Amino acid sequence: MSNGSQAIWTAVPSPAWLQVQAPRAGEGYPRLDCRMGLPLHENPLRDNDIMPEGSPDVRSARLRKHADYQRVYKESRKHFSPSMSYFFRLRTELDNVPEGPRVGLTAGRVLGKAVDRNRIKRRMREAVRINLSRLPQTVDVVLHPRKSVIDLEFAKLQSEVARIFSTVTSHTDKKVNKNNEGEQP
Repeated sequence: MSNGSQAIWTAVPSPAWLQVQAPRAGEGYPRLDCRMGLPLHENPLRDNDIMPEGSPDVRSARLRKHADYQRVYKESRKHFSPSMSYFFRLRTELDNVPEGPRVGLTAGRVLGKAVDRNRIKRRMREAVRINLSRLPQTVDVVLHPRKSVIDLEFAKLQSEVARIFSTVTSHTDKKVNKNNEGEQP
């Protein structure tokens, strides 16, 4: 008696192509990259040697730790632009971080559901990557995008990030010049 909740198994053998087992990595076959079907060492997407010399390492250019974000918030004030607000801080010699500018992004639930927040972050990361060379080497920046960033034309978003980074550069230059004038008699 079957009420539909039980599976019905037949005695028909499975086709031959189902019975062939794929070779496993480590048994004389290289491990394949699932995206391109190439061995990992031949995948052009994983090769960082083709990167230009002057291009910044984007992974090290991110703020990652909560303490880094809090330090930026504590040591700066909030600045505004049309589609985002931002904070920035000039690092000192006491900070034990890699050389180069670091940028952090925030995308809270107020920006929408996860799909919208992830799209905003992807667009912001790309605009930051393009304009990262405009920042001085010893600065940390935190960007807070508004919901309007999701519909903003990318060229406008990119120019706004460039304007923000130029503003940060001019403010940090003023701070450095003021500190240098105070040290000289």
